Amino acid sequence: MDVKEAGSALDSLISSFNTRIAELQELVIARNMYPASSVTDLSAVDAALKAMELQVQQIKERLREETEAIPKAKKLIEASLRQQKKLQNMSVLVPSHLPERVAAINPEPSKCLLLETSKAEIGLESSNLKEEPAVLPKEKKGRGSPPLWYITSEELDSLSSYMRGRLTLDKVNAAINDMSTYAEATTHLITAPRKKLAENVLDKALELREIASTETVKGKHFFLETDIKGPSLKLDNTGKAILTVLRHLGRISEMRIGHHRVFILSKPQQMGMLH
Repeated sequence: MDVKEAGSALDSLISSFNTRIAELQELVIARNMYPASSVTDLSAVDAALKAMELQVQQIKERLREETEAIPKAKKLIEASLRQQKKLQNMSVLVPSHLPERVAAINPEPSKCLLLETSKAEIGLESSNLKEEPAVLPKEKKGRGSPPLWYITSEELDSLSSYMRGRLTLDKVNAAINDMSTYAEATTHLITAPRKKLAENVLDKALELREIASTETVKGKHFFLETDIKGPSLKLDNTGKAILTVLRHLGRISEMRIGHHRVFILSKPQQMGMLH
């Protein structure tokens, strides 16, 4: 029963009291007229009054309970709104989908504003922490997984409107997922033993190994323009705009090596501002 229902019940009770009082007045008059039956009638009135008093007490108790519950309900609503705001802020920074590799390493999206797979963050052995974090191991078999440096809504908003166009945060970060997948496939071809490579990819693997050995690319994650085939990043107008934005924000750099256009995954200059 809420406060309105309790108030309605109280009004009904008051009306009942008034009716009973009127009856009592009539009974008092009738007592003088019919002394023998007046005692029984008054006893009935007394019983009815006691029942109504009990009902009034129950209503008061219910009203007290509802009044005490109001502050608790307000606090619960405020906490729910705060949680909703946090979840909305998190949903802006998390891309619409993640590759399986990233989902396995980072099961909590709230901690994945920048899924940088550096040795310090994923807790490898302390002996490995002595290596330079910005330089990958020279041995091909020691290459780690490509990093995922997503952009934030603040970074996207900082771009001029002509550069940003109709791009959304989800589109750009989904393209970063694709680039990481391309770079991982490149790493596999570079590091896989030659005898395990199929004939149809052997030539490409040898070409990639030659590119990976150049001074500007050595130890870095990269992919070729010919690798860009979606699902989110394609060589259309939107894809070219995304590549321009990512170059401007320092997520990638590109160069010509031979007849290939090579894209290198780059670490943002001011990582502290992105956390």
